[in-house]
Amino acid sequence: MVGIIIMILTVKQAAQILKISDRRVRQLILEGRLPATKFANAWMIKKKDLEKVQDRKPGRPKKRQSLGEGA
Repeated sequence: MVGIIIMILTVKQAAQILKISDRRVRQLILEGRLPATKFANAWMIKKKDLEKVQDRKPGRPKKRQSLGEGA
């Protein structure tokens, strides 16, 4: 019988791999961009799911100007 090994990571481990903060990893989870499962008070993240956010644009998104500004 062939077994399947699934690597499960903590938020801290995922943050180290992605080179972002723990807080940003939690934000990606809450936005639904990074799949994760909550077990007690800890998030569990499959290592293969990091691919879904690895190619994100660096930095903050640009703020949208409101119609009243500069018009």
